[in-house]
Amino acid sequence: MANSSALELRHLRYFVALAEEQNFERAAARLGIAQPGLSQQIIKLEALLGVALLDRSRRAVRLTRPGLELAEQGRRVLGQAENAIDAVHRAARGDLERVSVGYVASAAYSGVLGDALSKFKAASPGVEFQLIEIEMRQQLEKIADKTLDLGFIRPPISLPPGLAAEVAVREDFVVALPAGHRHASAASVSLKSLSPEVFITPRQPADTGFHRNTIAACREAGFEPHINSSGRDFITIASMVVLGVGVALVPRSFQCVQLPGITYTRLKGCSVTSDLAIAYRKVEPSPVIKGFIAHFKKNLVRDQDGLRDDVADESF
Repeated sequence: MANSSALELRHLRYFVALAEEQNFERAAARLGIAQPGLSQQIIKLEALLGVALLDRSRRAVRLTRPGLELAEQGRRVLGQAENAIDAVHRAARGDLERVSVGYVASAAYSGVLGDALSKFKAASPGVEFQLIEIEMRQQLEKIADKTLDLGFIRPPISLPPGLAAEVAVREDFVVALPAGHRHASAASVSLKSLSPEVFITPRQPADTGFHRNTIAACREAGFEPHINSSGRDFITIASMVVLGVGVALVPRSFQCVQLPGITYTRLKGCSVTSDLAIAYRKVEPSPVIKGFIAHFKKNLVRDQDGLRDDVADESF
């Protein structure tokens, strides 16, 4: 059993450096420690976690699947630690007004998240945004208990009492297909023609987010989909599509993710959209957060083709 309580930031810093340099000598030099010391620290880290992080059957540094996962998670944790230290220093200087913002990864693909924060920060340079990628049900729980200020989510989802949400963007769905699929070269495809396929969705309840939207779109097309809801995130889902596990309905903005072996095709006659919304507390004492919400409603409500003003007061 891994002893996670004994895991320290230095362990992550050592391992991330090794993962990025892919060489013990370069990683040790970057960290300012001796190479044998780094090797011993990696061995201790593997013992601490109870898993092999390196594939030692090869001469070159190659990460195992747990190693790849630790490198990814380690970068996030180290980034958050750096943000926390910077925030402490800014607070000590008295020039910090921090807003914690949760988001689902697909919010970054759409461009809305970056637009919203950069435009507000341009008008209010003293505001520090703390960004946390987090599953949307957890976002809503944390907003409700005031450990998170705002959240960028993908409805539909039930909101806890005291929370509201504003639709920011409505995107058409496209279908992600393996490059060798019979419809991969088509300009568009009807969803009905994909009824024999397995549809991959994130790990969500059937009444939430992309899982519900996939079911709704397929029912609109006249069939009940075969669902595989084992996708951890959209990159995982895209990888599953490439491997031929199934197909996936994804927001149009996701086409910026171009993995080898995947193609995106427009859907004919699908009225179901993928909405992106900002969630927040209805009663909010912070002037900065209230100001951000007002700024967001005024300036950043749009659909996939540009600005729109017909959803600015829409909540669910």
